[in-house]
Amino acid sequence: MGDACRGLCLGLAAAVLGLALAQPAQANPVLLVEADTGRVLDQKEAGRPWHPASVTKLMTVYVALNAVKNGRLTLDTPLTVSAAAASQQPSKMGFKPGTVVTLDNAMKMVLVKSANDMAWVVGEGVAGSMPAFVAEMNTTAAHLGLSGTHFENPNGLPDPDQITTARDLAILARAIIYHFPEHEALFRIPAIKIGKAVLRNYNRLIDRYPGADGMKTGFVCGSGYNLVATATRGNKRLIAVILGARSGTARTEQAALLFEKGFQSSWGVFGSAQPLLSNISNTGGPAYDMKPEVCGGKRAVTASEADDESEGSSGGFAFAAPVLPKSGAELLQTLPPSMPPVVVYVGTRGAPQDLASAYPEEEKPKKKPGAKDTKQAKTSAGSESASAESGDGAKPAAKPKPKTAAKPATATASTSGDKPASDKPASGTAQKKQVQPQAPVTAGSVPAPKPKPKPKPAETPAESTAPAPKPAT
Repeated sequence: MGDACRGLCLGLAAAVLGLALAQPAQANPVLLVEADTGRVLDQKEAGRPWHPASVTKLMTVYVALNAVKNGRLTLDTPLTVSAAAASQQPSKMGFKPGTVVTLDNAMKMVLVKSANDMAWVVGEGVAGSMPAFVAEMNTTAAHLGLSGTHFENPNGLPDPDQITTARDLAILARAIIYHFPEHEALFRIPAIKIGKAVLRNYNRLIDRYPGADGMKTGFVCGSGYNLVATATRGNKRLIAVILGARSGTARTEQAALLFEKGFQSSWGVFGSAQPLLSNISNTGGPAYDMKPEVCGGKRAVTASEADDESEGSSGGFAFAAPVLPKSGAELLQTLPPSMPPVVVYVGTRGAPQDLASAYPEEEKPKKKPGAKDTKQAKTSAGSESASAESGDGAKPAAKPKPKTAAKPATATASTSGDKPASDKPASGTAQKKQVQPQAPVTAGSVPAPKPKPKPKPAETPAESTAPAPKPAT
């Protein structure tokens, strides 16, 4: 009897072990870093490969701002929507080919609406062609020390070769803060207004978590819900990276809890021996696939970037300190708007284009003229429906051809892509026909500047070393 029981117990144990091994790994890399020092306050699997989704657009905007700083173009440079840009999957503005937007307006649409078509427009406008721009993205990544990052497109639409890590994204966030302090307001715009439609930022920390001041969300089924966020209190600015959350609400609450931990002066996972970002090693290997977990058939609603579905928890964070809340939801509130919705438009600053003319004929509403702007913006630019940011369920974004070198090693951020590649870009001529403005419109001109210490800009970002240390070899 004892032998039979022993055999049965061993069999059950083996079955339980096999079932446990068959379950997907608990995959949710997180990272909390001090912006000024690069000290790591908390991290979990920060070097694990992950699909960046629309967090990719932080690099797209970094490369564009670097081109502005180097004089290659201005914020008011007119960019033309190409057929390739117009064909990108949602989330997008939906403008038809030939529509003109300024670089400044395009970047605001990229960062707030997460518009995939505008990210493509920015890339073609900055580098002349998409292959040249993707090469510049990867050159810049290598220059900044993002050893676990590779890009195939400027918007983060699904591509198996588009990967990053929480470590690399924190380095990129620090580079943005210190290289472009004059453009910091771009990353904390709570909403944009186009026509009569107001489009809210997908980063739900802005105007809900005290001190939140950036940066970008991302979602595709393969990545889950990603977020790179910044927040400032007093003289302390923190960067939080959340990858692979199960919902938009979960990533927001996880970030809020991470920030709250970081702002507690007596709190620290590592005690006095806090490592730097350079101490984190990228592990390599394939990126984890979140699709079965966030886009599987058992979800009550279709996953999308606009998802604010509550999951009843904040991703498993639990703290013993009695001063910290049990849920990130307790940290979120409705704050007074930090700034009014920022107006964006088509056309140039000196010659705005009629918004109705920017949309394809079949998408124009056949309603009363008074509802034209609102209806069109909601139809083509503001629809927060399923796959709102990701483009999942559609074909992956087309890779630019000819394919560029995968991972440049030493070139600086400003040395690649000044001229179009050998293939003729659909909208590359926009750069040659620049209309020089009287004065560029900057994001910093928006009211209600946020009180916080100004970061120390690098002397020349294109020529100097990035603020974060070089990666471990």
